[in-house]
This record gives sequence, C-alpha cells and structure tokens, in this order.
Amino acid sequence: MGFDFEGRPFQFAKGKTRFMDSGNRVYACELGKLAFELMEATPALLRRLECIYDEILIDEVQDLASFDWEVLEVLLGSKIDVRMVGDVRQAVLSTNPRGQKNKKFGYAASLEWFRDKEAKGLLTIAYATITYRCRAEIATFSDTIFEATWGFPGTTSENLDETGHDGVFLLHTQHVDKYVRQFRPQCLRHSVSSAKHLNLDFQNFKGVKGTTFDRVLLAPTVNIESFIKKGTPLEATAAAAFYVAATRARQSLAIVIDKVGTSTLPVWAPSP
Repeated sequence: MGFDFEGRPFQFAKGKTRFMDSGNRVYACELGKLAFELMEATPALLRRLECIYDEILIDEVQDLASFDWEVLEVLLGSKIDVRMVGDVRQAVLSTNPRGQKNKKFGYAASLEWFRDKEAKGLLTIAYATITYRCRAEIATFSDTIFEATWGFPGTTSENLDETGHDGVFLLHTQHVDKYVRQFRPQCLRHSVSSAKHLNLDFQNFKGVKGTTFDRVLLAPTVNIESFIKKGTPLEATAAAAFYVAATRARQSLAIVIDKVGTSTLPVWAPSP
C-alpha cells in the first residue's frame, strides 16, 4: 500500500483499477475522487470521522483541485471544525493538475470557491495582511501583481531592517554581473528554458515556494516585462508564479529589464 504520485489510471478504468495501480498503490491524482465516492456510498464514514476528530487543519488549501473540493464541502457541513490556511496568490501547485472536476476553481480561482461557501454560511474568510519577511517596498509592489478586481487587502510589512540597499529595483542587462558580485542575490527565472542569455546560478520560480532570501534577482518573462513597462495585467497563473518569486525577498528585489517603459521603479546602476 501507499501512493503512486506519478501514475494515472487508463481513461476508461473502473472499479479498483480506477484508483489503484498494479502494486495496490492509490493514484494520488484520484485520491480526492476515491474519498468522495466512499463518503457518498458509506455515510457512516463521516460519522466515524466526527467521533474521532474535533478539528481538522488544512495547510496550503489553495493547492486543492478536482474532487478535493467535494470532500471539503462535505467536511464543512459536518460537526468537525475545519480550519484552513492558504494564499491563492501563491497557487502554483495542484493536487490534480489534469483533473476536470471543478476545473473553474483551480489555482488562484479557488478564491471564488471560498467566497461562494462564505456566502452560504459554510465558512468565514479572514485575511492575514502582515508580512514579516518582505520590506514594505517589496510588499507594496507585490500587491500590484494581481489586479485590484481580485479584492485583496493591502499588505503591511513588519520588516524594518535597513541594509543600505532595500526595495525594488530595475536592472539593465549590462549591469547584472556587477550587481551579482556586489549583492549576491538568489537568481530566479520562470523555467529552465528562460533567461538563457544570462549565465547565472538560477532557481525556478515555482521551485522556491516556501523559501526566503535576503536578496532576489529576477529574470522576467515577456508577460512580466509587459506588466512592468506598460502595466499590462497578468493572467492569474502567471501572476501567481511572479508573486511567489517576488515575495521570496526580504530586503531587495532586482528585475532585469533594459527598456523600462512607463515604470516608476528606480533603476540601479553601479557607482562610477
């Protein structure tokens, strides 16, 4: 027994083969559906959970997908107190990225699921608006990555440390090497196929979720460049990846871009 995190059942698989591989491991991508079908077929399962647990805690709730939402709604209607923590602006992972059930609530769009359930009296949303990691300049900039129509409250920073180089900066390609030598930032890019013109020790945006660095240098995608230069809104998935990358930084965030357009962010240049 165990989980098969890589495999998937055949398209028309039924019964046991729908949920388990030849080694009797449960397909991780089908776990939500299996749990929901068991709860529907055997109501006593929920009553047993109510007898065992007074409270269930769920972290990274924005990563739920597909039938996970059905299971969660059942739990919200039970006697168990369900407490969830998550940040839909960091929704870059998924328990079932190829699942079609509840696809409209995938990733950052999960916010609509929570708002719908709040309107029905099933839960209450409480926004945590204080960051202890990012300097105020970084927090304020990061708040602009998702459009105002999402309705997120502003972020307040409790990081009052000063290093002499704090905030968000734009950086021309010709100055990248000097910047890296002087400030030793962690360099981030969207994926292994990005920013090949820069010979830097990169990590990928999604790969650094949950980490903290004093300084970050970020190689933007074409869409991020357009966001900075023109204010062009980012699609939700792209915005989430950018938000994750930008908010890894404690003290400084430098974005490599040669034509700054209408951006009012300061441009860093080495001292003459």
